[in-house]
Amino acid sequence: MRTSSAAAEMYHFDKGMNQLTPIIQTEKLTHKYGVGTPFETTAVHDIDFSVYAGEFLAVVGHTGSGKSTFIQHLNGLLKPTSGRILFRGEDIHAAKETIRDIRFRVGLVFQYPEYQLFEETVYKDIAFGPKNQKLSDAEIDDRVREAAAFVDIPDELLERSPFELSGGQKRRVAIAGVLAMRPDVLILDEPTAGLDPAGCDAIMDRIRAYHQSGGHTVIMVTHSMEDAARNADRMVVFSRGTIAMDDTPDRVFARDEELVKIGLGVPEITRVAIRLRELGIPLRGPIYTVEQAVRALCARKGGGADA
Repeated sequence: MRTSSAAAEMYHFDKGMNQLTPIIQTEKLTHKYGVGTPFETTAVHDIDFSVYAGEFLAVVGHTGSGKSTFIQHLNGLLKPTSGRILFRGEDIHAAKETIRDIRFRVGLVFQYPEYQLFEETVYKDIAFGPKNQKLSDAEIDDRVREAAAFVDIPDELLERSPFELSGGQKRRVAIAGVLAMRPDVLILDEPTAGLDPAGCDAIMDRIRAYHQSGGHTVIMVTHSMEDAARNADRMVVFSRGTIAMDDTPDRVFARDEELVKIGLGVPEITRVAIRLRELGIPLRGPIYTVEQAVRALCARKGGGADA
């Protein structure tokens, strides 16, 4: 079996790509459910948004804020009531034949994706996407084995039923099925939901490895402010169907009172740092991960009272 590091080579792309043009962009995106009925509701409203090649973007928001509806527009699963979605500058709904291609290039892993596993074997589940891309049997086999290795699914599990696997293994199989299509953008909706701490760590390790293996674009919807803080270059905060904040994690978490008002919060370690500062221990710098807290405490210890 190929190692994960070797498998990562399949996902490498040229970092010299133009970073000034968004890979995905929305213009005045609005989506309504139940249009024309007494139950009509607006899930997302007037969203202008851009994500660039190589970004790791966290999308956060309370339940019902519109974030899951929003991401389903990015690969054409939902069509906007009004507005446009652009992939590399082209309207994805401009022609019917472009939607199929977009769904291969923008891969979406649903929340609890293991519930969408349906094939007889792990191999067939991972191969489902590449088969729909009409690749040769040899290319399909190569992609299945590479993607499985990348998410640490050993060869001996490929002929097992996916329903015999643990929850974390099922989640990794579902992610492998999307990676096997070699998308330009990987979107994950609550990838660690329902997993134990070991399973969460394993999934996040693979997502980070994918992002770092060539500067790939990752969009992750999460309720975990800790996961967002630890991994994201940028955070988009949804509230009531609109984007309330769009900034780096340290600047978002600096607006802790606003986050609380919209039903969110800051990572626990940030709360600890705030309390320490209130007690007269002036820790420097943004603190929203344990590693940052350790560095700040060590700097203070090594630099004396003024550190």
